[in-house]
Amino acid sequence: MAPRTRRALFSATVFLATCAILGSVISQKVAAQSASDESTLRDSLHSFTGVYSIVEQNYAEKLNGDKTDKAIYDGAIPGMLHVLDPHSNFYDPKAFAQMREDQHGKYYGVGMQIQPQNIGSVLRIVVVAPFEGTPSYKAGIKPGDIILSVDGKTTDNLDSLAVATMLKGPKGTHVAVAVEREGSSKPLVFDLLRDEIPRYSVDLAFMVRPGIGYIHVTNFMETTSREVGDALDKFGDIKGLVIDLRGNPGGLLNEAVNMSDKFLQKGQIVVSQKGRAFPDQVYRASHGSDTKYPIVVLVNRNTASAAEIVSGALQDHDRALIVGETTFGKGLVQTVFQVSENTGLALTTYHYYTPSGRLIQRNYSNISLYDYYYVREGVEKGANREVKLTDSGRTVYGGGGITPDEKIDTPKSNHFQDELLQHYIFFNFSKHYLANHTVTRDFQVDDAVLSQFKDFVKSKDVEFTDADVAGVSDWIKTSIKSDLFTSQFGQLEGLKVRADWDPEISKAVTYIPEAQALEDHSSKSNIKTASLK
Repeated sequence: MAPRTRRALFSATVFLATCAILGSVISQKVAAQSASDESTLRDSLHSFTGVYSIVEQNYAEKLNGDKTDKAIYDGAIPGMLHVLDPHSNFYDPKAFAQMREDQHGKYYGVGMQIQPQNIGSVLRIVVVAPFEGTPSYKAGIKPGDIILSVDGKTTDNLDSLAVATMLKGPKGTHVAVAVEREGSSKPLVFDLLRDEIPRYSVDLAFMVRPGIGYIHVTNFMETTSREVGDALDKFGDIKGLVIDLRGNPGGLLNEAVNMSDKFLQKGQIVVSQKGRAFPDQVYRASHGSDTKYPIVVLVNRNTASAAEIVSGALQDHDRALIVGETTFGKGLVQTVFQVSENTGLALTTYHYYTPSGRLIQRNYSNISLYDYYYVREGVEKGANREVKLTDSGRTVYGGGGITPDEKIDTPKSNHFQDELLQHYIFFNFSKHYLANHTVTRDFQVDDAVLSQFKDFVKSKDVEFTDADVAGVSDWIKTSIKSDLFTSQFGQLEGLKVRADWDPEISKAVTYIPEAQALEDHSSKSNIKTASLK
């Protein structure tokens, strides 16, 4: 057996043995593991090593290192975990490092978002945007720049992860980045000094309407609650708040608790969790807040996990009006066990419950992972779902995500819109336009700009009619302006352009009076409850 194969087989066996040890430790906290269970475990391990040995010796092609790792990391281990539930997962060294980076909210590099594009017959890496204040931003790298090489090494046909790895490195070290820019006759070379790059979970916080604050939270990492607190401090005295959790996949539970603490009363339950192997836990608002302004929380079908904890807590305590679509429905909590120095096991150890006692986990029995993540059928308001009550007696439902108090549908794109996005039309038009024009902050997309845009679309062989453009003209104008502002003034200004126009945000703002009525009713209920004690 080849050394690499022996190493992989050994790693897999050690991993399974580690799972067995974890299982044994967990089981001992509940009851002693029976001899028959141990015998079954030994038989299972023996079967696995036997199957792998047959594969290694008889497979049609020799198992090299990459195939061996894929068989273990992408096959055997995930397959075992996904039999348990959709969210237990194994992190190989690359994924484990990325997970830790995502949780910390920082890394060391040059600070730019990149994406692959097929240009001609070559896969090229294109700068989407440099992050404001970072080395790449200060040096003058622009959206649309094509990265030709990093430290003299070509990036042709490399994916984004490979190039991102080349750009990262210890703080204070230099990296040379050569780019191709439209309008420049020769490549531009930037000598960048790597630095700590913060990754913000609150990527946008501003007054979306007079007196109305708006906060967009992208995920929950170690800095999220602090970022939300900083945004609230900058707003000062406001008359209402919209918290946008659309597309937020969740993250760290304690950060969801800390964020909820900023809006609830001291002592109120945020979330509780129950599991087999560890004591039940109840998380409460430890500091609390005396704020009385109305809150609207905007969610959609991709709002999940920690974001649902916040939504559920504010809804159950009648502190916020939840609007949008029914959320994803992830009510499982994973604990990350470090298996080796650079791999990890995210194992479901708890179910979590909202303050009213709702388990919002969607059913995942007898369905494929694809259907679980992408097909949402049969989850209707009140249909075969547990019924609970909020503090003021409003009806809420469990068993399939957080049902919004008011429904706001996500606009559906048409074929023409999809074609424009798939061909990166707005992104490429912005760098084409800025090669010969400049924009100011009072820039508007007028008929002349729209005419140039149509000509550009035709040059990219995207078929359309004037009716196609007229049908989504506001969306087109906003998309043009947003990408131009991102290139000219930075990502924040581009995001503001989209948020100012976004019809879902605009609709959410209209529910501020309803949220105020909910807050007033909740306050009266709390006073009455207090007087009865």
